[in-house]
Amino acid sequence: MRSRLAGALGDLRQAAGSRAVWAGFVGSLCILIGSLSPAYLPQASPMWDVLRGLGIDGPTTKWVGTIATLVGLMLLLESWFRLRPAKRRAQGRPQLRHWAVLAIIALPMLFGPPIFSHDAYSYAAHGWLIHNNMSPYAVGPGILPGYYADQVAWVWRETTAPYGPLSLWMSHGIVILAGFDPFLSAVLMRVPALIGVALIGRLVPRIARRVGVDPAAASWFSVLNPILVIDFIGGAHNDSQMTGLMLLGIWLTMRYRHWWLGALVIGVAAAIKQPAFLAAVALPFLVVPWTSWRPRAVAWAVGKATASLAISVAVFAAISFASGLGFGWINAINVPGMVDTVSPFTVLGHIVQYPINWLGLDPGGRGAITFFRGVGSVVGALGIVYFAWKHLGRRPLHFISYSFIWFALCAPAIHSWYLLWGAVLLPMTKPSTRALRAAIVATVVLLGFNAMNFGIRNGLWMLVLILFVATYWTMHSHELSQPMEEKELQPSADVS
Repeated sequence: MRSRLAGALGDLRQAAGSRAVWAGFVGSLCILIGSLSPAYLPQASPMWDVLRGLGIDGPTTKWVGTIATLVGLMLLLESWFRLRPAKRRAQGRPQLRHWAVLAIIALPMLFGPPIFSHDAYSYAAHGWLIHNNMSPYAVGPGILPGYYADQVAWVWRETTAPYGPLSLWMSHGIVILAGFDPFLSAVLMRVPALIGVALIGRLVPRIARRVGVDPAAASWFSVLNPILVIDFIGGAHNDSQMTGLMLLGIWLTMRYRHWWLGALVIGVAAAIKQPAFLAAVALPFLVVPWTSWRPRAVAWAVGKATASLAISVAVFAAISFASGLGFGWINAINVPGMVDTVSPFTVLGHIVQYPINWLGLDPGGRGAITFFRGVGSVVGALGIVYFAWKHLGRRPLHFISYSFIWFALCAPAIHSWYLLWGAVLLPMTKPSTRALRAAIVATVVLLGFNAMNFGIRNGLWMLVLILFVATYWTMHSHELSQPMEEKELQPSADVS
């Protein structure tokens, strides 16, 4: 025990000796400061009383909040690029333990309100509904006027919950733990989110090692990814628990060679957020690959995949019945698509919709948007079928990673944290230089969009635009203009 503690302290000291790590820490601190501004805080937040007491709730707060947030994002990206294992090896610097780096960089975000998203306030309101014997699957938070409802973004106040029953019951438990304090309830939603992050940090290098990928490079991309830092830790999204449990199911399958064991865990993950079901169909092929298209082999593969999915569905159903909430989430399946995001098909719909509206050809004003969203759903389903045909039998991790990423890109609404469902496994697919670079660029673009989207709420759109360009320049100087090692994700010394 003492040797482990001494080793952990040594890892922390080594990480603390890196300027790149402290650049990330300062970046997180700046984002924390930026979160204390009108763009990020609900109007009902008790933080306003604190800011008014300090006399910093005026227009200056908007300027400082916007600047601090975007400078913080630039520093966080700068840190991420500088901590890249390939770059550190080229410079002759020692590799750092990813958990120690993450502990230092993410520390400031543990002490502030939810960042870049108000979803944690919705989680708290759902827990409050359950405490008052109301089902979040039947009514929205606005049914109970008060601080819990007032904290929720207006677009979600009358909508029912799309989350799994286990997620809702965890929210109820957090509300009780917080002593029924609305703001503290939202902040403490980081507790289960951190458990998910811990699972991700623990399992990513282990899965990478099993498939012959450098665990340090995999951990850098998946665990130290700024999206994970900001959205899973700062934003406290329940996607963290779903992703962590999904990885646990995959690792248990690979470790013990029993796909049914992983399927049980995937069922629990789906009870938090339902997309986890997709991973269940791939588990049997982590044990025995499917390599033939002969009728008997196909029947075996379909039977195993169906059985694995059935076990996960049975676990999900058992949790649903035990929770007393049932399957009401089905009625809210379209809720995430109620807001416009940079989803490719939604953006395409807006581009086509603009001239239609200008010509007065669509009284509703959203016909093209609805159409292209439907097209996106069809393309998403076809893409998953293609990945199943190409990868499921022989490369099941490829299927899981690519399918989740494709699903996120084709969905009616895309958020940066959706991409993490598949991105945490992307290094295990040994992506090409071009694919890895595209993933890095997507990380920067989505985070930049989120920051700009919130910053505009402070009324400083020009400043936001300028700093977003600066963020791009940071990416360009470290990524787009630099050659990338082709064998970056190949096995190396175990430094995870």
